[in-house]
Amino acid sequence: MTCNSLEEVRTNIDRIDDAIIKLIAERGTYVIQASAFKKNEDGVKDTGRVEKVIAKVRSKANEYGANPDMVEALYREMISRFVTMELSEFHKNT
Repeated sequence: MTCNSLEEVRTNIDRIDDAIIKLIAERGTYVIQASAFKKNEDGVKDTGRVEKVIAKVRSKANEYGANPDMVEALYREMISRFVTMELSEFHKNT
């Protein structure tokens, strides 16, 4: 979509940000659910799974024309925060 003004650009960015935040919130609900299936902290941290997710999102970034390094950095930060959240939930349930 080609925008005709800065305001139109910002409106579209705000719309996308709203969708991203909703999806992050939805992802968080599944992260919390996952903690119930984990047997220990290593299962929560699961570095092997993290690297699989990173490989997948880098591939998707290339497919969609996004910068794979930026996408990886964003996902590593997001995953780190979700792991912290999941560990907290895991400890509540053990």
